[in-house]
Amino acid sequence: MKKKHFATSKDKKDWVEFTKQMSNVSAKESDLPKKNTEINKVQKLDLHGSSLIKANEIVKNFIIKSFNDGYKKLLVVTGKGLRSKSYDNPYLSEKLSTLKYSVPEYIKNDENLNKKISRISQADLKDGGEGAIYIFLKNNKKFTE
Repeated sequence: MKKKHFATSKDKKDWVEFTKQMSNVSAKESDLPKKNTEINKVQKLDLHGSSLIKANEIVKNFIIKSFNDGYKKLLVVTGKGLRSKSYDNPYLSEKLSTLKYSVPEYIKNDENLNKKISRISQADLKDGGEGAIYIFLKNNKKFTE
């Protein structure tokens, strides 16, 4: 049989004092700054229909702006390149002319962008799978060029 422990008068007094201060306690959601919840959202960029040169320019500006705004995770939808005209041209590499392959390659070859990125990975199926990539950015507060 378990012993029953009764609250002491000091415990009761402490509890009453604590409950009087409950009006000063705010909900957890209101404690988080709005900017923090916005930064944790995934920024999305869709490159469907963009040419290779235009897509690289758009991606570069998107990464720099997102990094400066303090975002951590980006989703870039490149598409799978199924309608790419490179499949009909034997002189062009099928892989390098589709955005799916060229955008990550462009980022890796741009030293300024590469410094801002911690890693790039294929997106989850729900976010586009093989036709999209995640770009994880470094903390811009710790960043020094």
